[in-house]
Formats: sequence, structure tokens, C-alpha cells
Amino acid sequence: MTLKATILASVAAVAMPVAATAADLTLRFGHVGNPGSLFEASANAFAECANGKLGDRAEVQTFGASQLGKDRELLQKLKLGQVHFSLPSSVMSSVAPEFGVFEMPYIVQDRDHMRRIQAELGDVFQEAALGQGYRIIGYFENGFRHITNNTRPINTPDDLQGIKLRTPNGEWRVKMFQQYGANPTPMAFSEVFTALQTNVIDGQENPYAQIASAKFQEVQKYLSITGHVYTPGYVLVAESQWQKWPEDVRADLEACGAETQDFVYAHATKLETDLLDVIREAGVAVNEADNQAFIDASAAIYEEFATSVDGGAELIERIQTLASGS
Repeated sequence: MTLKATILASVAAVAMPVAATAADLTLRFGHVGNPGSLFEASANAFAECANGKLGDRAEVQTFGASQLGKDRELLQKLKLGQVHFSLPSSVMSSVAPEFGVFEMPYIVQDRDHMRRIQAELGDVFQEAALGQGYRIIGYFENGFRHITNNTRPINTPDDLQGIKLRTPNGEWRVKMFQQYGANPTPMAFSEVFTALQTNVIDGQENPYAQIASAKFQEVQKYLSITGHVYTPGYVLVAESQWQKWPEDVRADLEACGAETQDFVYAHATKLETDLLDVIREAGVAVNEADNQAFIDASAAIYEEFATSVDGGAELIERIQTLASGS
């Protein structure tokens, strides 16, 4: 063997073990959040936590702005193993009926209330997810939702009469806005800006973090602060994929799901102030809606959920009881 061949063989012998052990488990985290969104910050914080714990055993990579697919596509890709984590929110009500309870107007009062719901009822939602082949490894958030549109300020449900309003793909959000008198139009988040810009729809409803990061303030005249729904975000994996990963990797990922929640809630709270200013400064007229008028108009939605979803009445009651911390 020549000297050159000997050196090359030695280099290869040294390099091979490194390549075999250097994060050959790559885990892709796909979400629909745009740059600057709460989803982006949340997914990146989770990845930072996970990669710090995992070392060279695995690496979490994040892909936002629907690069790996829209919400429904991501749910399918999880089961196919093409994506390893997603961050769905409202769309979970179409995965399992129990998640529809978070579509009930004003049912979640604040983040402390959500923490109590997670602590007391987390098993209910985990079982619902597992029944559809998914596992929740963390609770983040999409946030408190508000209405923007180009027609008029929304003070009461009557002001929504006839307004073409984009909603996520979830039956209860559609039913809620039909009850209020709007013309709800389910649509993927990535399509909303163009639909607003071209007047295909009049308005939409989202938390400030999604409104501002998607630049809806550039194509909307009015923001009405309704806070009508609080949507959790779920760090979701496919159970079939999850069971294939090493136990120590799963333990670290679950730990990061829990640890990142504090960052998500703190960051979301800050964005609620900062981004409302951004939206105002863009020239959008802002008004405080009459929340009680919306609550009064929501009784039929609660009744339908309670009677049509197995265990729905009890789930509503338990969540409402937790509002006071009792």
C-alpha cells in the first residue's frame, strides 16, 4: 500500500465512527407560522431546548411558513414519517371531537386557566389524540383570537351580518360564526393574505401574533378586540413514529415540551402588547367589542356541543369549574 493510500485509509477509519454517531436521527418540525410569529418563536425554542439535551443522538430542525405543508397536510405527513412534529391548533377539532371544546367562545379565561385544564384534563385530550394515531408532547398556544375586516368595526354579533370571514378548518368555528350571522369561509392560513387583498373575503380572525406576522394589517381596515376563542397549540407527533425512537430521546423531547411552555406563554403575553401597537401604527382602526353580547349569542353553540359530542356536557362543566381555580 502506498503512503497516500495508507493515509486515506486511516482518515476513513477515523471518520466513519463520527458519521455513524453524529445526529443521524433528524427530526423535522413543520408549522404554518410566518417569520416573526409566535409559532416560529415557539418551535425554535423547542428545537433549541431539544438539541441542547439530545447532543449527537438526534437533531430537531424547524420549517415554518407552511414549507412542509398546511395544517391538514402536516397531519398526514406525521403518520407517513415525512414530518416528525407539527403544531396544530384549531384544526385539532377535526381530528377528534373532544378538541372542539376549545372552540367554545370564551371558555378559556386566561393562561393560568389553561394550565389547570392541562393538569386536570390532559389525559382526556391525550387519549383522544392517541385514538387517532397522534400523541401530544407539549401544550403551546395560538392565542386569543380577534376579528379584522374591511367592512365595519365589529362591536356585537349583529355587526357580522353578511361579512365573508375566513376561519380555520374546524366545524365549530364555522358554526359559531354562522350563529353570529357572518358568512364563514374555511381556508388554509397561507392563502388568507391574498384572499383579503383581492376581496375574496372581507375579514379573518386570529391572534395578534398571526395577524401581524402575516401582515394582515396591510390589507385590513378594522381590528375588533373580541378575544372570542383561545386556541391552544399542540406539539404533535405520530404515535407510530414516536414508538420507534429511543426511549432516552423521547424523554428529552417530552421534557422540552413541558419546559418550553413557560417561554411560549411569556412571549405570547409580551406580543399581545407589542403587536397591537404594530397593528395600530399601520393605520388599522381598533375598537373594543362588547364581549357580553358575544357570550349571550353563544348559548346555542354550547348546547349543540353538549348534546352532540359524547361527554361534551361534562367536559364543558369541568373546564368552566376550573376557571375559578376550584
